[in-house]
Amino acid sequence: MPAIHVRDLDGAVVDALKARAARNRRSLQGEIRTILEQAAEASSASPGKSKRRLRLRTVRVGAPVRYSRDVVYEDENR
Repeated sequence: MPAIHVRDLDGAVVDALKARAARNRRSLQGEIRTILEQAAEASSASPGKSKRRLRLRTVRVGAPVRYSRDVVYEDENR
């Protein structure tokens, strides 16, 4: 099985990974393997089946323009 060696990780990152592994009742190696597998699955998923939800929102820009009925219909001969 292929192996990966990661150098120069910050100690805080290693400590956080160890704590996460302990919470999930896994070894550090098992936790990192799980993280990498999930990342690989997410990147290979088709765009249509993404688990992320699209959030739409309305943005107001400037003051609303209010036209009177006369202004809208003043050129009714067109």
